Amino acid sequence: MKVVEAIAKVLKAEGVEILFAYPVNPIIEAAAAEDIRTVIVRQERIGLHMADAYSRLSSGEKIGVFCMQHGPGAENAFGGVAQAFAESVPILVMPAGYPRRLANYYPNFNSTLNMRHITKWAEPLTMGRALPEVMRRAFFQLRNGRPGPVLIEVPVDVFGEEVPDNWEYVPSYATRSAPDPAAVEEAADVLAAAEHPVIYAGQGVHYAKAWNELKTLAESWNIPVTTSIEGKSAFPENHPLSLGSGGRANPRAVKTFLNDADVILGIGCSFALTGFGVPMPRGKTIIHATLDPMDLNKDVPAQYALIGDAELCLQSLNHALSSRDRACADVRADVPRQIAALKETWLGEWMPKLTDNEAPINPYRVIWELNEMVDKDNTIITHDAGSPRDQITPFWEATTPLSYIGWGKTTQLGYGLGLAMGAKLAHPDKLCINVWGDAAIGFTGMDFETAARERIPIMSILFNNFSMAIEIPIMPVSQEKYGSTDITGNYADMAKAFGCYAERVTDPNDIRGAIERGIEATKNGKPVLLEFITDKEITISKE
Repeated sequence: MKVVEAIAKVLKAEGVEILFAYPVNPIIEAAAAEDIRTVIVRQERIGLHMADAYSRLSSGEKIGVFCMQHGPGAENAFGGVAQAFAESVPILVMPAGYPRRLANYYPNFNSTLNMRHITKWAEPLTMGRALPEVMRRAFFQLRNGRPGPVLIEVPVDVFGEEVPDNWEYVPSYATRSAPDPAAVEEAADVLAAAEHPVIYAGQGVHYAKAWNELKTLAESWNIPVTTSIEGKSAFPENHPLSLGSGGRANPRAVKTFLNDADVILGIGCSFALTGFGVPMPRGKTIIHATLDPMDLNKDVPAQYALIGDAELCLQSLNHALSSRDRACADVRADVPRQIAALKETWLGEWMPKLTDNEAPINPYRVIWELNEMVDKDNTIITHDAGSPRDQITPFWEATTPLSYIGWGKTTQLGYGLGLAMGAKLAHPDKLCINVWGDAAIGFTGMDFETAARERIPIMSILFNNFSMAIEIPIMPVSQEKYGSTDITGNYADMAKAFGCYAERVTDPNDIRGAIERGIEATKNGKPVLLEFITDKEITISKE
């Protein structure tokens, strides 16, 4: 059996159902022969983004896989791999490589060497007889430990080599680690005695499927919960103890309760300091529960640590707390009322924007209508970089796990389109939405053709203000002299040309009708682009 055939059989054995790809790579044809659906994209980054969402929305149980050609294909893929690495997403990346005799010779791009710092594991397959062990290592890295992209580079002259006749492959399995029992007892003592604790939940809660355990801890001890952008939807935001999600923009309750906290429990998070996360206030007692010890005391000093899977950490903590005195928890019985009062006041101040009926349309009005209209328990939504991220994060109320694909580390423009398409392939029964701006569509908009060709009926909400509005305040001279941030286009017409359903909306009174028609079109199997002509809104909720 040839190496390329054996690779396809390994993918099949590991439960891979879809291969995202950009030609030419022999794995594409071999996978199709194994009845693995191939989805061909218009550029490498989109394929990686689709694989990214596919992995996230199965909590890593199903692995998104992407392959591409050697040379320029591998080079073009770099950004998508880097994004998955920053967001800790397990995807398998399989670039072709230059023939072995040229693989390390300038100027040939060597994926193994060049992507080693943006992957969890990177290895070349250098001979046919090594295939079983190389693929075994790859999938065990994908299913265990801190999630992240794994790269296996296959030189083009290796694809045709023979794998030994007696080769066999045993699919990988996942293991979990639990925290030190003594550390759990110590953390339980601290949390039980806290007067104003706050839980900060990250993406690790999603990967561990620890949603019920998180809810049990919050409810049993009257502890308010906020999440990172990546962790958004890990705790229902219509719950009385929810503060909302903390990012560059956030609801008022997030920073209010964090600033007043004496103890902050970070669960399934890295506490990484970026320009797009809520900063942890100084002088707080930190309990950091994380899968990866590398996160500890890296950005935020922690006095107490629990190392392990988020579900196992929370189960252990809940058990330990069951024997603690509840006096402090009982005093916090009024916390839901405090949260509700803060939310009411904050929303009241934002209502003029959320209900603005002037033209050009205010993007907050579209988000508010969308939030009120859709069946959120059966919706998956994501945002793009810049203004859409900061506008939607505070005001979209996520009600069920994995209904929001949050991100915000390297913030690549155009990321949301691939995420929405990958989400729809993972959950074809759900309404999958991406919200982006006219700058983002300039990066990846051609892949709306992929949505049409591959019959992926997502709904795309585009805010077109004919400008890179968020950049204007920091580029006033170049804007005034040369119009540097002015961009334009009729993107609804572009989508129609691809065979999608599209509308261009200019009147705020048409927002609801357009959304209703868009949802109906997705039910009929059509990708949808709703282009809203908006004002240059740059105000965000930085409470």
